[in-house]
Amino acid sequence: MTTHPPLPTVRPLLDPAPEYAKWQAEQPIRRVAIWGDRTPWLITRHADACAVLADQRFSADANHPGFPHTRPGAPPQAPGLFHQMDPPDHTRLRRMLIPDFTFRRIEQLEGTIQRICDDLLDAMTDGGATQADLVASYALPLPTLAVCELLGVPYEDHGFFRDKSNALTSVAGDPAQAMAARMALYGYLRALIERRAHEPADDLVSRLATERVATGEATLDEATGMVSLLLIAGHETTANMFPLAVVALLENPAQLDALRADESRWPDAVEELLRHLTVIHSGIRRIATEDVELSGVRIRAGEGVIVALQAANRDPAAYPHPDALDVGRDASGHVAFGHGLHQCLGQSLARTELRLGLSTLFRRLPTLRLTAEPDSLALSTSTVHGVRSLPVAWE
Repeated sequence: MTTHPPLPTVRPLLDPAPEYAKWQAEQPIRRVAIWGDRTPWLITRHADACAVLADQRFSADANHPGFPHTRPGAPPQAPGLFHQMDPPDHTRLRRMLIPDFTFRRIEQLEGTIQRICDDLLDAMTDGGATQADLVASYALPLPTLAVCELLGVPYEDHGFFRDKSNALTSVAGDPAQAMAARMALYGYLRALIERRAHEPADDLVSRLATERVATGEATLDEATGMVSLLLIAGHETTANMFPLAVVALLENPAQLDALRADESRWPDAVEELLRHLTVIHSGIRRIATEDVELSGVRIRAGEGVIVALQAANRDPAAYPHPDALDVGRDASGHVAFGHGLHQCLGQSLARTELRLGLSTLFRRLPTLRLTAEPDSLALSTSTVHGVRSLPVAWE
């Protein structure tokens, strides 16, 4: 019986797991063991990753038997979670949300996001304070406040939905706890949508309630699932990406100096940081619905596939010297937000939060430094790579 290597679940702070570079060079499409007797195919090259994510023969439907879930006992697919659906359901639900995530709409939020950055830094430095946990004080509340503003979810309840988000995204959690967390979060959001149907405001939840649920275009359960997905994804990814970006820049002072000398370079720097760090580290999961030939490998119908985004973004065939952080690099085409039909709906919001959040932080606190060794930082246990806290100080 052939023994397959386990899928890497632990990685160094600023790098993909070491196994990926070796596999990418020697066997870029190979089987890995996840749990039970599941041995899906792992995709590590950039071109192959894009091919899989653009090919509708690889289904995102998590209800398929044999789907390579991140853990055993994963909750059944819920209505509205369109990231785990195929067309036409995926298309129908995603289309309802597009008006709230256009570049123009996010551009209109820039003033709000800048105010959030400034208010958080004012509070962090209040009374002459010179040290803080950057995760708790800035990296987590920034995207949480922004997504609450966009969705219309009361920020004062952020502790509740943060706890539920942690339970749902943990790779080591109890399936029963994950299901209980989902039910609690869905109950909260369902009540909010029903309330906004009678008391609408200028926010996404209200528009879903009055323009989609009330007209029968979406069910209440679908709207609840959509809002839960946006709420969790809207703060979880950026909150984890942000402190890693801070560490990466402080550990590469020449790159940070280049940004301080010319702030117009921040948009390109954000793209490079997204490529370099790639916080979605458990891979994008798919299942083949028919036999597919991919770079000389036959993937058969019913076999699971995991696209290792962090490996694809460090592919030397796509990015010369891929392990180097280079804010002057053309990092376009990276797959940090996925690729194809399921590419992240909120990517414009995430880019804006990172650009404004990082540039404001380093402009207002030019002497910012870490007060702990990077290797000593406790990593998160979720499907999103990050740190639990980031102690920093400034003069």
